[in-house]
Amino acid sequence: MKETEIYTPDHTHSSSAHSHRAWLEVDLGAIINNARTLRGLAGAPLIPMVKADGYGLGVKAIVRQLESLNPWGYGVATVKEGEQLRSYGIERNIIVFTPLLFSEYGAAYKAGLIPTLGRPDEILKWVEVSESAPYHLSIDTGMNRAGASWRSLGGLKEVIAEHPPTGAFTHFHSAELYDGSAEIEEQSFREALAELNANISFLHVANSAAIVRYEQSPWNAIRPGVFMYGVGSGADAKAQPEPVVNLRTRVVDIRWVEPGDTISYDATYTVKSRQRIATVAAGYGDGYPRSLSNVGVALLGGKRIPIRGIVTMDMVMFDVTDVDCEIGDIVTLIGRDGDDLLTVEEVGQMAGKSPYELLTGLSIRLERVYSV
Repeated sequence: MKETEIYTPDHTHSSSAHSHRAWLEVDLGAIINNARTLRGLAGAPLIPMVKADGYGLGVKAIVRQLESLNPWGYGVATVKEGEQLRSYGIERNIIVFTPLLFSEYGAAYKAGLIPTLGRPDEILKWVEVSESAPYHLSIDTGMNRAGASWRSLGGLKEVIAEHPPTGAFTHFHSAELYDGSAEIEEQSFREALAELNANISFLHVANSAAIVRYEQSPWNAIRPGVFMYGVGSGADAKAQPEPVVNLRTRVVDIRWVEPGDTISYDATYTVKSRQRIATVAAGYGDGYPRSLSNVGVALLGGKRIPIRGIVTMDMVMFDVTDVDCEIGDIVTLIGRDGDDLLTVEEVGQMAGKSPYELLTGLSIRLERVYSV
């Protein structure tokens, strides 16, 4: 039996989930099990990625549990996210993976964060501001997003010789595709390190998809992200994650509609036969994608029910003609109900969104309910 803890979006204690109009159940135990699975596969310490409020699920509750795994550190995207972890009492290494503006260096240093730098001027400025505090060298091997290009390292060698980084990394652009690109990028990373002739002892490369491809890691740490939050890397992966989230809402209205009636804005759905329509108290204001209009499904009593009409900001209408349904019944928009499961991947595919976008788009308006 899991222990349950209920938080409002700012993570203060709240009342029973039975009073919620819509809520997000987050299985913290599954997150820990997924992280432990990846650590076991790779045989390397963890740098869990907890950016974007723990992929939209609530970083405070998540890092409190991840601490039990003794990670090397955490990965974030902004200085503010790093400061937030410090405010929760996190004393471990925190790497900021998005390039910083020079104006942010002082705050990053004050919070004891590790920036990721790829240009000589960045390194020299960081050394000046931080008095040679640790940084990690960012090497771009194909993403063409940030970091020093593995093809053109001019000027870095001299700067690094004088101000060596405490770590270095790259980020695969297509590790989940099994197209050989990850192997090419790894070789490019090794060639860049050799050209720099830098004795960097801490190297990290693998994201979630790479970890479940290669199992034992040749690097010093791994950077698990979306796998921890319940999203896998395809049926061929060497491990599958435990589901983490259930997005649930309640039925607030039920009515019969007649042939020729239309449903929701712009009248995009016209009723062809008499139907029973249930309205639920969630919508795109909660992060449930509007692109699911007329194509998405949900679960009620373990059965799939289709969306009718356009998803609105606060409500969605479903066809419940063939299922038992009463006011107050729970409808599952993402997750498990009975023997059926709507995974984040499946809902994302119906919505035309990546699972990353779906998770991080879940609104702070949703109550978070955590189980351990």
